[in-house]
Amino acid sequence: MGLGQRKIVITGGPSTGKTSLIEGLEKGGHHCFHEVIRSMTLEAKHEGEIKHFTTNPIALVSDPMDFNRKILKARVQHYREATLLPQSNVFFDRGIPDVLAYMDHFGQDYGNEFIDTAAENRYDTVFLLPIWEAIYVSDNERFESYDEALAIHDHLWEAYTRFGYHVIEVPRDTVEGRVAFISKTLNL
Repeated sequence: MGLGQRKIVITGGPSTGKTSLIEGLEKGGHHCFHEVIRSMTLEAKHEGEIKHFTTNPIALVSDPMDFNRKILKARVQHYREATLLPQSNVFFDRGIPDVLAYMDHFGQDYGNEFIDTAAENRYDTVFLLPIWEAIYVSDNERFESYDEALAIHDHLWEAYTRFGYHVIEVPRDTVEGRVAFISKTLNL
């Protein structure tokens, strides 16, 4: 697509409605890349790397750095695939800086490989979904407590602003209302 394409991130802490919003955008005809960690978590579970889910898999795998590199690589792959698409607007369920935000949250060190990758692969717009207690649920893929989710939200905000993004918070609303907010903000 080239320079005219907009790469748009939908991010937020656990259980903020990202997946539902991505599905709503897809129903509206937009191309969306889905979150990669869900399939990676299932893979780690099947390989016996994670036995009991009590927290985010990044904190449980035997080699967190390797797991984070795989997430980073998968998000870079989505970014590169987007550049080949004809659509002028492409949405991502989480972006590259999310990897750093989660590593910050879990106190995991990372080097220039992660920082440089986040700096070199720039998105055009970042939408952050706030923690919303009314819809917050822990399940087989969301392990964090409500307070941990709030802390992750803060790490996400910090990671994106550290890389110079203007983060736009999406109001708490129905999926349709959130899609309308994003459409209006982006002049779709």
